[in-house]
Amino acid sequence: MTVLHSAPRWSSNEGVKDTLVAALGAMLVSADEEHGEILLTVARDSVEDALRRLRDDHEYQQLMDIAGVDYPQRAERFDVCYCLLSVTKNHRVIVKVSTDEATPVPTVTTLWPNAGWYEREVYDMFGVLFSGNSDLRRILTDYGFQGHPFRKDFPLTGYVELRYSEEDKRVVYEPVQLAQDLRQFDFMSPWEGADYVLPGDEKAATPPPAPAPVATKPDTKGDPKADVPKTTDSKADTGAGEKANAEAAKPVSDAKATGGTVAGQGQGEPVAVKTEIDAPDAPEPTEARPAKKPRATKTADTEGATEAADKPKRTRAKKTDGEGA
Repeated sequence: MTVLHSAPRWSSNEGVKDTLVAALGAMLVSADEEHGEILLTVARDSVEDALRRLRDDHEYQQLMDIAGVDYPQRAERFDVCYCLLSVTKNHRVIVKVSTDEATPVPTVTTLWPNAGWYEREVYDMFGVLFSGNSDLRRILTDYGFQGHPFRKDFPLTGYVELRYSEEDKRVVYEPVQLAQDLRQFDFMSPWEGADYVLPGDEKAATPPPAPAPVATKPDTKGDPKADVPKTTDSKADTGAGEKANAEAAKPVSDAKATGGTVAGQGQGEPVAVKTEIDAPDAPEPTEARPAKKPRATKTADTEGATEAADKPKRTRAKKTDGEGA
C-alpha cells in the first residue's frame, strides 16, 4: 500500500542556515554547516526563546535528543546539544549551548515534556545543572553514586565499589582499593622497541656482541671417490648380525631347491634362483552323487476325480411304503 506524505524524501540545506541566522538574530552566537548538518550555537540564557522560535516559526516540532559533550581544557567545558527534527520538511538541526560545572542551563521542559528525561540523563552523566527542572535526579546510576561517569577526568574504576556484606546482610559501598597503581601506557609497539628503558630491563646485563663469522674450509673427509657400487666383502659389512650371516652362508641346496635359473652371471649382477617348496597333496576328487529315483505317483485320488467328470452321478431311489418289508 502506497503511503503519501507531505514531507519530501530528502531535503537540502541550501538556504536554511541563512534563514535561521536571520530569524534568531542576537540570540545566535555562531552558525556552521559540518558533515551535512547545520549547527547553531546560541547564548545560554536565550536557549528557551531560540528553541521556541524554531518550533513555532520554522516547524521543528520534535525534540529528538539532548546530548552532552565534555572539553576539559575549556573554561566552559560542557556543551549541551539539542537535536531538533522537522516532520513537515524532513530536516534536522542541532542547537548548542556551553556551560560549566556550576552555571545552570535553563530547562526546556516548558516546550517539550520529554526534555525532563534527557536533562536528567545529561545531569547524571556530566553533572550539568538545569534550572527550572522540578525533578532533577540521577536516572542511570545508582543511589549515592559519586561523580559523573562521562566526564573525561572520571577514573575508569570509579571512586567507590559496592558488594554484598554477609555481616550486615545488605549491599555496602566501600572506597576503591587497587592492588597496584594504574599503569600509564604510551601505546608504543614493544616489537619495534621503545625510546626508553622498560621497567626491569636495567637489571639485565648487556650481552657481548656476537663474533663475526669466519669462513672455514669444508671438511670432505678425504679425497673424493668415484661412484663405486657398494659390496659386502665381509660379514661386518652386512650389518645384519651373526644369525643372518650364518643363514646367508648356507648353500642353495639346503633350501630344498630342485632347480635353479641364473638371471645374470656378470660381476655385480644379482642371481635369481627359482626354488620349489613341497606343498601338501591335493585331496582326491569326490564321487558323483547318484541321481534320485522318480517319486511314485498316487492315482487313487485322480481316478475318482476323472470318473466324476466323465460319468453321471448315481442317485439313490427313495423308498416307498411296503418296500423292503
